[in-house]
Amino acid sequence: MRTFVLFDLEFTTWPEALEQDWSAAGQLREIVQIGALRLREDLSVAEEFEALVRPVVNPRVSAFFTELTGIDQETVDRDGMAPAEALGAFLGFCRGQSVLSSGNDMVVIGENVGWARARGEAVENGYLGAHFLNIRPWINTVAPVTSTANTGRLWQTLGLPKPAAGHEHSALFDCYSFAAALRHLCATGAVLPAGV
Repeated sequence: MRTFVLFDLEFTTWPEALEQDWSAAGQLREIVQIGALRLREDLSVAEEFEALVRPVVNPRVSAFFTELTGIDQETVDRDGMAPAEALGAFLGFCRGQSVLSSGNDMVVIGENVGWARARGEAVENGYLGAHFLNIRPWINTVAPVTSTANTGRLWQTLGLPKPAAGHEHSALFDCYSFAAALRHLCATGAVLPAGV
């Protein structure tokens, strides 16, 4: 049976970083959490992937990041994987699949792979083995009410039941919100974009 992957990221951030496109000195979008779901053709969940990652350039997560995501420094230090290891595992999960995001998170994956390689770290399972696709424009076209909602709020914006335990800005929860939105939109007649 054919499957595809949905994913979401949480990465280092600071007050006004989003509005300034992470342009302040030293503010890189280093991945701290990766969440992904492998979905079957009927949009049911076949498998989960979750990884916590230790940032390198900014090893101390900001108070703003912790307030937003609930991920604190102690958890990152204790449970975080090296970036190359986490990225390799995630890309292995995605290998040979269509990989959907609700935004340009594939750009952040590419940035982080590039930084890891520039540090001389080997990243297994390069990202060319997966077909990444941002379907946020499709979601917003099919359901214009979602245009200002982040991925973790899609379920709420569409008036759906809470899709899983957890909260928005937790990468895996955001994937469940994303999946619930896709199931709802397809059940109401929408057809996923070509390439999925």
